[in-house]
Amino acid sequence: MQYQALANTDLKVSKIGLGTWAYGDDTFGSVEDKQSIKAIRAAVESGINLIDTAPAYGAGKAEKIVGEAIKDLRDQVIIATKCGTHREGSAYVRDLSPAQIRKELDLSLTRLQVSQIDIYQIHWPDPDTPLEESLAELLKLKKAGKFKYLGVCNFELDLLKKISKLTDIVSLQPQYSLLERKIETKLIPYLLQTKQSTLSYGTLGGGILSGKYDKKPEFKDEKDNRANFYPFFKEENWQKTADLIKELKNIADKYDKTPAQVAINWSINQPGITAALVGAKTEQQARENAAAADFKLTQAELIKLSQKSTAVIKELTQK
Repeated sequence: MQYQALANTDLKVSKIGLGTWAYGDDTFGSVEDKQSIKAIRAAVESGINLIDTAPAYGAGKAEKIVGEAIKDLRDQVIIATKCGTHREGSAYVRDLSPAQIRKELDLSLTRLQVSQIDIYQIHWPDPDTPLEESLAELLKLKKAGKFKYLGVCNFELDLLKKISKLTDIVSLQPQYSLLERKIETKLIPYLLQTKQSTLSYGTLGGGILSGKYDKKPEFKDEKDNRANFYPFFKEENWQKTADLIKELKNIADKYDKTPAQVAINWSINQPGITAALVGAKTEQQARENAAAADFKLTQAELIKLSQKSTAVIKELTQK
């Protein structure tokens, strides 16, 4: 495993982090709690020390699973969780009011079974609450020792600049993969210039970049809603990804790796990416994800994948 300093902190995070959305048991299909715990522990055993979660993942369930998995591993992991988005039934509600932030943080600490969170992140912007009000409460809670460092997720450049002028932000968590590269044009240059870290999510595009689907999957499990979040699974987009998936498979065969490992390796070797978050439902997936940092793509292969990616993204965005 490779590790990199999280900008302006005393933390070194694994280049591959563990995303835990699936453990909420309501978005990526049914998962068994004991297996989720085994997957988390396998990830840590394989060198992954960054675990990212959120109250919105299964209305707190993912945090509980993480807490149970790491209760005797606390000194081996860096815990990142979030505030500002909670569940009301199937709906995701954005609320960064001070009262909601206080409530969410205390609940997160309880579920995770920790006394302090390492990286506390605003999950999504809340247009109905002034950022200054949210930030004032967050800084009070930071001063009280409830979390060490503040980060943000899903912020566009203007809002990132605004909050960065108000306080120190250590990281941005945006979506980024071979199929989603919008952050390269404005956000990555700004983050590099200001020495802020990038913890990217969606590294496998909801699983499409794993190469395991020979045809468009039909997610019949009522708990599998990934097709509503990732547009690549839509009928009109499915075939457009074929050339990229084929190239991933060709390179994977050369290294005796999986297409998923090649896609992850591409992500962690892009400018400005501090760590790429990847989900794992099983122990095997967790270990394979971690091993994606243990080989090196050539510059020619990185460029070829980027070129294929650019062509596919152009097709995906055409009306």
